[in-house]
Amino acid sequence: MKAWHLLVAAAVAYVPTTALAAKVEFVNKSSWEIHEIYFSPASQKDWGEDYLGDEVLEKGDSLTLSDVSEGDWDVLVVDEDGDKCEITDVTIDSSDRWVITDKDLLACQANS
Repeated sequence: MKAWHLLVAAAVAYVPTTALAAKVEFVNKSSWEIHEIYFSPASQKDWGEDYLGDEVLEKGDSLTLSDVSEGDWDVLVVDEDGDKCEITDVTIDSSDRWVITDKDLLACQANS
């Protein structure tokens, strides 16, 4: 599993009914709130809608999603400062626990 894993659950919007479903727990262990999360199948370039909408994944909060399509996804996360972190080719398996840390967000910031 990659060091940085976060919300690939909006994949549900792209899921064909015959796809295998997964359960994913996302944990924000960073010092920043997560304000926006976007998903795209790894083979597509469109992000779609913000998965969180008006909600915020606060520091220390977790979110569990079920019926997420297994497969490869791209994820875009925007923190409370507006910093963007794009992770490509994230693989969702049948049951995952993904954690985002300060180190992960700062690494994205350094690479942008």
